[in-house]
Amino acid sequence: MATVALPASPLRDPAWRERVLWTVAAGVLLLPLGWLAEFNPATLWSEASLSATRQFLGTFFPPKLDAEFLQLVAVATWKTVAIATVGTTLAVLIAVPLALVANRQLSISAFAGGRMCALCMGVRATVRTFLILLRSIPEIVWALLFVRAVGLGDTAGVIAIALTYGGMLGKVYTEIFESNETQGTRALLGNGASRAQAFLYGMLPVCLPELMSYTIYRWECAIRASVVMGFVGAGGLGQQMELSLKMLAGGEVLTMLAVFVALVWLADAVSGFLRRWLA
Repeated sequence: MATVALPASPLRDPAWRERVLWTVAAGVLLLPLGWLAEFNPATLWSEASLSATRQFLGTFFPPKLDAEFLQLVAVATWKTVAIATVGTTLAVLIAVPLALVANRQLSISAFAGGRMCALCMGVRATVRTFLILLRSIPEIVWALLFVRAVGLGDTAGVIAIALTYGGMLGKVYTEIFESNETQGTRALLGNGASRAQAFLYGMLPVCLPELMSYTIYRWECAIRASVVMGFVGAGGLGQQMELSLKMLAGGEVLTMLAVFVALVWLADAVSGFLRRWLA
C-alpha cells in the first residue's frame, strides 16, 4: 500500500514576530513602572536585609501553644469568621435591591416602548454611580474611617466589608442579570406580570447558581480581608496579631499565622463544597 508523505511541520513558530513584539512592548512598559515603584530586587539579598530577616524570623520559634493563648486565638478566629459572614450578608442585602434597580432587563418602559424613559435612565445611572463609589474605596480605608467613628472593634470591620462588598456584589449581580437568558423574563413582563414576579419566576431561577457561586467566593475573600482590617483596629485575628507584633512576640505571631492558613484552607474547602453542591 502506498504511503502518503505528510508535509514537514515548520520548525519556526509562525507567530514568533508577534510574540517577540508583545514581549518587548511589555518590557518597555514595565521597566519605567518598576523604576517609578522603586522596585529593586537586589535589596532583598543585601547583607543588611538578610541579617535583619534572620534576626526577625529567629523570634518566631518556638511557637506559643499554651492553653490560655490558644483559647484567645480561638475566640479571635471565631470573631474573624463572624465579621466576614455578617459583613457579606449585609453586602448582599445592599447589593440585591441596587442590582435590581440598575438592571435594564426589568425595565417595563423599555419593554413597552423599546426605549427606557429618561427618568428610569437617570435612576439607573445614579445607582450604578453609587455602586462605583462603594467599591472604589477599599475595605481597609472604610475600616480606618469607621474605627474613628464607632471605635475599635468588630463593628468597624463589619461595616467596611458590607460597603465595599456591597458595591462589588451589586456590580456583578447586575452583569449576571443582564447577561443571562432573559426570554422568560420578557415573556412574563409581556403578559402583564409585575417586575417582582418577572424577577422571582423568570430571572432568579436562571441566575441563582451563578449568583450563589460568586457570593460564596466573596465570603471567602472577606475572611482574608477581615484579618487585614484587624491591623487597623477592626477586630478579629488581625488585631490580635498586630498586638503580638508590637510586643515582638514572634511565637504568638507564628501560631496565629498557622491558624490563619488553616482558616483560609477551611474557607476554600467550604466554598468549593458549596459550589459543587450548587452545580
